[in-house]
Amino acid sequence: MTIGGKGVTAVKASTGNFFEDFALRQRFVHAPPRTLTVGDAALYKAIYGARFALQSSEPLACAMGHKTTPFDDLLVFHMAFGASVGDISLNAVANLGYAQVRLGKPLYPGATLSTSSEVIGLKENSDGKTGTVYVRTEALDGMDDEVVSFVRWVMVRKRDAASPPPQTTVPELQSVVSPASLVAPDGIDFKSPPPHEVGGALTWEDYEIGEKIDHIDGTTIEDAEHMMATRLYHNTARVHFNQFSEKQGRFGKRIVYGGHVISIARALSYNGLPTAFSICAINGGRHVGPVFAGDTIFAWTEILDKTTVPKASGLIMDRHDCGALRLRTVATKNLPCGDFPDRKDGAYNENVVLDLDYWAILPRR
Repeated sequence: MTIGGKGVTAVKASTGNFFEDFALRQRFVHAPPRTLTVGDAALYKAIYGARFALQSSEPLACAMGHKTTPFDDLLVFHMAFGASVGDISLNAVANLGYAQVRLGKPLYPGATLSTSSEVIGLKENSDGKTGTVYVRTEALDGMDDEVVSFVRWVMVRKRDAASPPPQTTVPELQSVVSPASLVAPDGIDFKSPPPHEVGGALTWEDYEIGEKIDHIDGTTIEDAEHMMATRLYHNTARVHFNQFSEKQGRFGKRIVYGGHVISIARALSYNGLPTAFSICAINGGRHVGPVFAGDTIFAWTEILDKTTVPKASGLIMDRHDCGALRLRTVATKNLPCGDFPDRKDGAYNENVVLDLDYWAILPRR
């Protein structure tokens, strides 16, 4: 537009919501919907190098009852998460954690995700400059079936530190997704796929509660990879991309999207858990410390629990082709995990960056 003969440039794009813009029970429908393609799956595999057979072999996937190779569960989660960023965490300082992540039916190329979020909690932080926003996010496919839902909480900047705080509301969240509610996809047969096709003969019966597994390898994060992955998910949070804005931030430089670390740790877990190729729920996750380009990620996993999987909702009978393991995967930066670095005296080892608690489905003998 022009005023007084002079050109005036207007900002027409959203600058994102700040903490004081959120209200309890506020609802967002995130744009645009996202159609997933084989290209998305190929790029995800190229970035993380995950070798799980279900996402690698179409003949195996079809033999198990899939119509083709399904998308990696975490790719679907990241797509839903990324869709919410423009409304929820564009002005985030950090994504703090996740809970009650439920993954529904498998998705195949051509599926379109429509994602929405509701604000379920607000709490101003003690510095008066930021606040924590709790949201429940769900993504539906083209048939309006829920594909993934989760709660996350994120630290968001205030526009004006002097603005009055909202009434504090912190949602009560279950620490564990109930085993009785876990879902293995109908029509999919997990029964002992050939060991030479899945990377080993390990099944649900071969793991014991209390076991700790070192995943051995490490992955160094490069700027190009973490930025490409984050763009793949439509995650535009400035903390990951804009070095000029982040020079004045908490760390003085860009931080890596926490979900990127989750996917690296999950890919590493193939070493020791090759048949844990389907995630059905995430009980909770915490980003313990920041990660930057140049850091090398290592991981180890503890078996927290074992359970059978119900045949269907409301039925007592269990499926006999698969079982679920409750896994706790801990990721470190720049520290191999041979001695399983963990909490000590109530505090984490300084190199721990991720503490993720989830249920995975494995074949049974």
